[in-house]
Amino acid sequence: MASSVLSECGFRPLPRFYPKHTTSFASNPKPTFKFNPPLKPPSSLLNSRYGFYSKTRNWALNVATPLTTLQSPSEEDTERFDPGAPPPFNLADIRAAIPKHCWVKNPWMSMSYVVRDVAIVFGLAAVAAYFNNWLLWPLYWFAQGTMFWALFVLGHDCGHGSFSNDPRLNSVAGHLLHSSILVPYHGWRISHRTHHQNHGHVENDESWHPLPESIYKNLEKTTQMFRFTLPFPMLAYPFYLWNRSPGKQGSHYHPDSDLFLPKEKKDVLTSTACWTAMAALLVCLNFVMGPIQMLKLYGIPYWIFVMWLDFVTYLHHHGHEDKLPWYRGKEWSYLRGGLTTLDRDYGWINNIHHDIGTHVIHHLFPQIPHYHLVEAKQLNQY
Repeated sequence: MASSVLSECGFRPLPRFYPKHTTSFASNPKPTFKFNPPLKPPSSLLNSRYGFYSKTRNWALNVATPLTTLQSPSEEDTERFDPGAPPPFNLADIRAAIPKHCWVKNPWMSMSYVVRDVAIVFGLAAVAAYFNNWLLWPLYWFAQGTMFWALFVLGHDCGHGSFSNDPRLNSVAGHLLHSSILVPYHGWRISHRTHHQNHGHVENDESWHPLPESIYKNLEKTTQMFRFTLPFPMLAYPFYLWNRSPGKQGSHYHPDSDLFLPKEKKDVLTSTACWTAMAALLVCLNFVMGPIQMLKLYGIPYWIFVMWLDFVTYLHHHGHEDKLPWYRGKEWSYLRGGLTTLDRDYGWINNIHHDIGTHVIHHLFPQIPHYHLVEAKQLNQY
């Protein structure tokens, strides 16, 4: 087992376990956080900005901050966080604190977001093509790239089944949304499922995980540069779809990839066929409109979308100067892995990209529709 790992911020040790402080959760024989059904769970279960925490200390906030960072000077918060100790609550406790109506999927509401976003995409393209003004093109590129990212988030909901309870509607909508931005729907859906099921596990997570030093040293110099030198990681998504992350094998387009089970081959072939059809359409439009016009209308917005995807993914699964904890072996659990994600506030863009910044609860319960995520947290905060 490698003794150190490589993340986007360089090498650092990966201990088998984190040291346990005498004032940690582990030092208390009983957890300080308790549920007493049928009473409503304590309102301090959920924090709209940082995630889940106990009654006396913010568990996920401490996960997101360096171990050397001091907590609040108040008497209740003087204890230090120990990422080696289990959370003082379980997944069922969190589920019980979420109102039942937040689990309800409304296909009409989901489709209304699709209609809204698609109308904006075509409207932006029509306005940009009509004026064809170099002063307006940069504004169009940012706006359209952001809308491509919004389409991706809706397709992402289809993949989780939070779009509707009808698998056929999820599949049709997901293929239309993802194929339009050159994403193989089923191929990505399956690998993203692997990511959710293994987040925080240093070996089993699908992407954006620490890389063992032994694997890094065996990578070609060009791969090292493009994967770990800015700004190249922010453009990595299309290449990840073709080859996955360093140290992993397979492609999201090939049905025989070890990403997929034998029963999933037909789904992968369907998605690859839809992707190919979209790519062929873009080639045809190049002959009709010209490559320069297509570059302006589609090519540059596509790369803005890629930067949005990689940027947001990084923000939700990494700290800044210090990394979030990563686990392995018996230290890892689905709950602990989900709690080591981060919520991010994108301001006025939150509504545009469907509140994907409300990420902790999404990681724990991806079945919740995006239009209930904020409510599911706010009804249980403070």
